[in-house]
Amino acid sequence: MSQQLINHSPDLKRLRDEGYEIEVRGGYLLIHHIPFVDQNNQIQYGILVTTLTLSCNERTGTPDNHVIHFIGDNPCEIDGTVITAIQHSNTTSVLNHQVTVNRSFSNKPASGYPNYYEKVKRYADIISAPAKYLDPSVAEKTFKVIPDSANETVFEYIDTNSSRANIEMINAKLERQKIAIIGLGGTGAYILDLVAKTPVKEIHIYDGDTFDQHNAFRSPGAASMNDLYENPRKVSYYQKLYSNMRKYIHGHNYYVKKENLQELDQMDYVFVCVDKNAVRKIITDHLVSVDVAFSDVGLGVNVVDDKLTGAVRVTSASRDKNDHLPLRIFSEDSDNNEYATNIQIAELNALNAVFAILKWKKLSGIYVDLENEHHSSYSISVSKIFNEDVTP
Repeated sequence: MSQQLINHSPDLKRLRDEGYEIEVRGGYLLIHHIPFVDQNNQIQYGILVTTLTLSCNERTGTPDNHVIHFIGDNPCEIDGTVITAIQHSNTTSVLNHQVTVNRSFSNKPASGYPNYYEKVKRYADIISAPAKYLDPSVAEKTFKVIPDSANETVFEYIDTNSSRANIEMINAKLERQKIAIIGLGGTGAYILDLVAKTPVKEIHIYDGDTFDQHNAFRSPGAASMNDLYENPRKVSYYQKLYSNMRKYIHGHNYYVKKENLQELDQMDYVFVCVDKNAVRKIITDHLVSVDVAFSDVGLGVNVVDDKLTGAVRVTSASRDKNDHLPLRIFSEDSDNNEYATNIQIAELNALNAVFAILKWKKLSGIYVDLENEHHSSYSISVSKIFNEDVTP
């Protein structure tokens, strides 16, 4: 991936071709072997680090900012005084599991940096100039071959969004999780869309139905006519679609029943997105019995005076909180719900999915959770969220 990106990016290729020791690692560009003078007038070597803006994951775009990070001591003038003109921050920061920086510098041209070659060269020249003055033999352009670091992540391409926002370490809390999504009719598909963009270890998707024309209008993305002509299984369709972005999506082209409930036992979190209460009750009872946390989603829509009204619900449970379930999840099915007549609206499916994802991420330590609710419902007509079944 690193060499491909360098080959397709004129600015990175120019840096490499001119002899800079560059490396792409987890959404960052590292430039090794930058000579500088320390406060003891000794020549040392550091590493410049900058976030990467990518275009279509094939080449670099315009740098999103003018700041650059540095691994090493403070670069100094020939007399050992710190180069104050570029000082920005002297705080050690963990950018991801592989990159920890010691400080950052700021040197902003009037019109910003047009590409990474200009950005890297500018900082390298400023930092290395005193060292070259003291010893003309030192150089940042060594033409040394840097092995391409394999991007051993669950994604097919680099997650530059997390690196740009400096939240990779927060998102890393999800890395070991195995997630199951039961039902891909509408809300479940939107949940998959959001889970697929996280670094979870595995995603297991369950559904025994086919992806039909009506599904295209209440699901994420834009299915082509060719997709619909093929009449694929939902699981096969979504597995193929999201495998463009990430690895380890395991498809199960069948419904979850009593006979295969044990497949959920090794999951870390399960999203239950089914429309039959009897099935919902069987699944959630089993998850409670094996201490697997989950979120169960529901959408109720009714027609009133030629308008739609209703509510979006998320009921969650974990080992520490599940005593509320008998009052929230029932085994009987009701015919007095327009949802049973397939009134599903894309925005409500998406909203339901977002609420479920937020709760999962709160329970996983991604978001602050001051409410600690395990049952929440959004009322469409009054635009209010009601949180219940809280834990201390």
